[in-house]
Amino acid sequence: MTTAERARHRKRLLEIKDALLQGGDIEIEPGRSDDTAVGTDEDAQPLTEMSQAIASNRNRERATILRLTTAALARLDGEPEMYGLCTECEEDIPAKRLTLMPYVELCVECQAAKDGKRGGTRKSLRDFR
Repeated sequence: MTTAERARHRKRLLEIKDALLQGGDIEIEPGRSDDTAVGTDEDAQPLTEMSQAIASNRNRERATILRLTTAALARLDGEPEMYGLCTECEEDIPAKRLTLMPYVELCVECQAAKDGKRGGTRKSLRDFR
């Protein structure tokens, strides 16, 4: 990877980091809007829980991307020759993948192997056990 490519990736990483920090966390609405109210609105409760779950997942994803972005910037600062190499197999990460997600640490094959380990026990779409 050339110095110009590293500089381009550094600029993109800093843009991502700034956007995440400026955006802040997504506010999770409370389960109750009025602490003095007795009982709950049973129709609103599922919607509130779903909104809380979505906001929580988005916040978790943003935190993960921020952590990965910070780690990628540290690699660029500490060991620039290691940036763009898979942290598992040390093979080059394809340029297109780095352009889309400059914070990735794994090549496609290692990422697929990591994601495959999380799979469930279903053998097919019709297997509901």
